[in-house]
This record gives sequence, C-alpha cells and structure tokens, in this order.
Amino acid sequence: MNYNDLFNIIEDKERVKLGSEIGDKYLSDALNRDKGKAEALVFAVNTEEVSKVMKLAYENNIPVTPRGAGTGLVGATVPHKSGIILDLSLMNNILEMDENTFTVTVEPGLHLVQLQKFVEDRGFFYPPDPGEKNASIGGNISTNAGGMRAVKYGVTRNYVMGLEVVLADGSVLNLGGKVIKNSSGLDMKDLIIGSEGTLGIITKAILKIIPKPQRTVSALISFNSLKEGIDTVIKIIKKNANPTAIEFMEKDVIENAERFLELKFPCSTGNAYILLTFDGDEEFEIENNCKKVEEAALKNNALEFILLREKEDIERTWRIRGALVTAVEAVSEQEPIDIVVPIDRSADFIAYTKEAEREFGIKISSFGHAGDGNVHLCVIRNGMEEKLWNEKSKLLLEALYKKGHQLKGLPSGEHGIGLHKRPYFMEITDKINIEYMRRIKRVFDEKGILNPGKSYS
Repeated sequence: MNYNDLFNIIEDKERVKLGSEIGDKYLSDALNRDKGKAEALVFAVNTEEVSKVMKLAYENNIPVTPRGAGTGLVGATVPHKSGIILDLSLMNNILEMDENTFTVTVEPGLHLVQLQKFVEDRGFFYPPDPGEKNASIGGNISTNAGGMRAVKYGVTRNYVMGLEVVLADGSVLNLGGKVIKNSSGLDMKDLIIGSEGTLGIITKAILKIIPKPQRTVSALISFNSLKEGIDTVIKIIKKNANPTAIEFMEKDVIENAERFLELKFPCSTGNAYILLTFDGDEEFEIENNCKKVEEAALKNNALEFILLREKEDIERTWRIRGALVTAVEAVSEQEPIDIVVPIDRSADFIAYTKEAEREFGIKISSFGHAGDGNVHLCVIRNGMEEKLWNEKSKLLLEALYKKGHQLKGLPSGEHGIGLHKRPYFMEITDKINIEYMRRIKRVFDEKGILNPGKSYS
C-alpha cells in the first residue's frame, strides 16, 4: 500500500503523519514500556473519515490500531503489528443532551472528566467513575471501565444505550438508541462494549444519565489488618447501607501517596483502611446508612470511624486514593494488576498476595474496590536488577493470575486484557471460550485487521 493515499482521505494534511513523523507516545500507552511500530498515524475528525480509512486498510490488508486518550495500562494501543494508528482524540464533542430521555450523545474522544462536569453543571449525573478521569469515553466503553462507584451504580456497560460503530471494511452500524428496553434480536451493542477495539471502532455513543444526587458524605474506617477490613465489607453490604463506593487500601501505599501529593490523610491509626461514600437526596437516609456502617465496623474490630462531611476533606481524601498508582510509578517501575474475584474471596486473594510477596521477594501493594471484589495490586520493582526482575516478576504474575482463577475470579475487572495480560488470559481461559470469541471476530473482521494480537485475538 502507498500510505500517501491517506492524504486523499484526510483534507487537513497535518492530521496525517508518516514514518518518522509519528511521535513516540503514539507507539505506546500510559506505561510507556512497550513500543510498537507504525507506517502512518491518522487523526480522524468524523465518522466519514474513519470509514474511509478503514475501507482503505481493508482493501490493502493493513492492520489498524485505534487510539483515544492513551491512558490504558495493558498495551491495547501499542501497534505491534505495524500499519495505521487511527487516533480519535479530536472527535471529542458533546453532540446532544436530551433531558427528556435522560441521555447524552458524545463522540469517543471526549474525556470522562469533561462529560461528568458538563452533565453535573446541568443537574445530572454520569455514574461510571474509573480512576483515570482523563480517559476517553471511547476507551471507557472499549474496556467496560468500572471504577469506584460500581458497587451502587454499576459499570460503563450499564450506561451505554446506543453506539455508532465503524467496522473493519468501513461499514457503519447503528446499535441501540434512546430506548430503555430492547428485545429486538441480538444486542450487538453489548459485543462491542469491552471488545478493546477488536470488533469495530466506536464513533458515537448515546449514554444514560440520571438526576444528580443532592448530598454526598464519605467515611473512613481504620483496622489493624486488611483482612479485618475486607471481612467487614460483606457485613456492610448485608446491612443494606447502600454505599456509593467501598474502597480498601493498605497503610504503606497511602503513606506513599501522601508524600507524592504532599497532602495529609485524615487517619494514621491502624494498618489498613476502608473508604466509603454515600450519596442521595435525603439527609436522614444518608445519616442512617452511615450509622449502619459504623455499627458493623466497630463490631468487627475497627479502630476508628471518621465521618467526612466537609467538601475539602472529602476531596483531599479521594485525591489521595486516586493517586495511589501514580505515586508508586513516581518512585519505581511497577506492574499494575486488576484481578477480580467473588466478593467473599477478596480476603483470601489478598492473603495469598502476602504469601507471594514473601516467596518471590517482590513488594506488592494492595488497594481496590472492596464492594465488587476488584483487587488492584502494584507489583513493585524497587531497584531490582533488570534480568532478575523480568524473571521473578513473570513467575509472580503467573502465580497471581493462577490463584485468581482458582478463586473463581477473572484476570481483569476494568483495565482490559490488551497485549500485556494476553498470555495469562489465554492460559486460564477455557479454549472453547477463546474459539467462540475468535469466531465472533471473524464475523465482524474477517481479515483480522482491527487491533490484531490483543486480548483474545
């Protein structure tokens, strides 16, 4: 293929980069460890351009790697099969807000933080809240991003009502819409969600929004051990206290984030913490739910229960929580993991990480979404010599993913599989499941040009 043909598709020549003109950041992801190669980088601004690029790639059997904000952590945007990088970051408009159907229609390059601010300024609420607020909506949909509020509100999939998708051959599909119910044939929209750009390229999304809760408070609970904290979570959920978020953190990772941000966490007692948020419209209901949680925690050996009412205290505490991974990255290379297990097996998995830490001699920091069993780990290099780090971390990761599988868990709760997790995913996933995933891909992408080699493909 002559990549100069792309200039016939893209009117603004500055939006096409060839060969050495492609910046390094477009060849990697947020971790910037694996670097791929590409012959062309295209910045599309509308569905028509995306369709034309895909038709050209399809006719010439050229791999295409879709890309949004580049905040991913699993190598899904690394163009390791070369070809074209199709960047959607300039497709970042809010196209419509329809208050009568409680929907907002957006382009895929819009950042989550921009969407949340837009709807909240108008009295509405978009609940999905993954840690990286500058991720693109297209990326959130492609990984079915979850985040901290999933325990009450669910994940991205629960808020995607309709999609416009460009397929590998340039065809355009319109899936779903503004309707609440759909029992009309196969729901292909749900296949696209979480497919990491392997089935089609999202060019438009119709998202559900809800009225904005009028009140929010947070609570911080300290424990001597993380196991006590995790065990308490089940009791909290059984109390029907309806928390918006339930997060768990170990003291060492909090202290690291405090140093990184130069901020003070509201509590210093104990070795582990549970952080919760409650929202709603009735102050009495929120207060009652907080009391239920406090009673359950104190009965389970909690050291301290701190209710955070002031906006400044809440924002500071959640800012520290949001910086845990960034703070680790600032001092050491680390491998991020987001294994998800059944809620009642979270404590078992965390206990195993302590055994693995001692066995392999590699530091592991734990935090995550206690309300849905999504355990986040930082496997920290800590200056270990490169050859030894590569050998030992590989064995450690294999052991962690194997243990997660034994506990009836899955390799990823929200980051996706991409390139980095693919070996572990392939090892523990039933072969028949992989085969059917690949059959579905062949229907959508018979030539296998869309984000090849990622996840199951």
